Amino acid sequence: MSLMIIVALILSGLLVGFINTLAGGGTIISISLLMFLGLPAPVANGTNRIAVMFQNLTAVRNFHKSGILQSAKGLWLSIPTIAGSLIGASVVVNLNENVIEKAIAGIMIVMLFFILIKPGIWMKGNEKLMNRPLNWKTHTIFFFIGLYGGFIHIGVGYFILAALVMNCGFDLIRANALKNFLVLLYVPLTLIVFVFQGLVMWEYGLIHAIGNVIGAYIASKYAVKWGNNFVRWIIVFVIIISISDLLNIVDIKTLISTLMTQ
Repeated sequence: MSLMIIVALILSGLLVGFINTLAGGGTIISISLLMFLGLPAPVANGTNRIAVMFQNLTAVRNFHKSGILQSAKGLWLSIPTIAGSLIGASVVVNLNENVIEKAIAGIMIVMLFFILIKPGIWMKGNEKLMNRPLNWKTHTIFFFIGLYGGFIHIGVGYFILAALVMNCGFDLIRANALKNFLVLLYVPLTLIVFVFQGLVMWEYGLIHAIGNVIGAYIASKYAVKWGNNFVRWIIVFVIIISISDLLNIVDIKTLISTLMTQ
């Protein structure tokens, strides 16, 4: 492995770890880079989960030390999320990839609208919703989020954040902490599925994880200090980039290819 590849994996991991911890969607950079380096899409999908696992372990540790992680509720939410993720990682889904991408872009546009037009929902939280017992509707939502996360993982952070804020009443900072906790619980299990299928390249995954851990540490260490508004604008920026890529306005894979060959 060349020094250039090592540097690219670590630097991209730093950016991805930062983005994923505060918002989500950074995985599109990881998978695009891994595919550019020659990994088939399924192997890139599996390999990326190594870095995601270490990234979220780092973030959860810092969020826990900050006292904003509600792990008890997270454990209950993890049950349907893990169940869905294992199915998503195990079952071959014969769906048109283009249709899936356009559907995700549509959902992100709606989410972007609410973040910009109704910031109070994301900034202040809702104590009434937060203290409400979890019901079948919430468990169903997180099952399908887990299903998607197990299948592809790209952008799953947005869906978890939206569910935690709009359905469970968390403010953005607490939702972010819980999002990282849920991802930490389900990703190692889906990684095992990919390992048994021979779809993981450990060398690339572990080196990429170095950068992810650094990025996650910085983001989780200072998220509380920066506040909800800073996190909100990070999410807005990343969603716009993700939508642009999904609608073929910006091609992340081509951009990474260009940067790597210069």
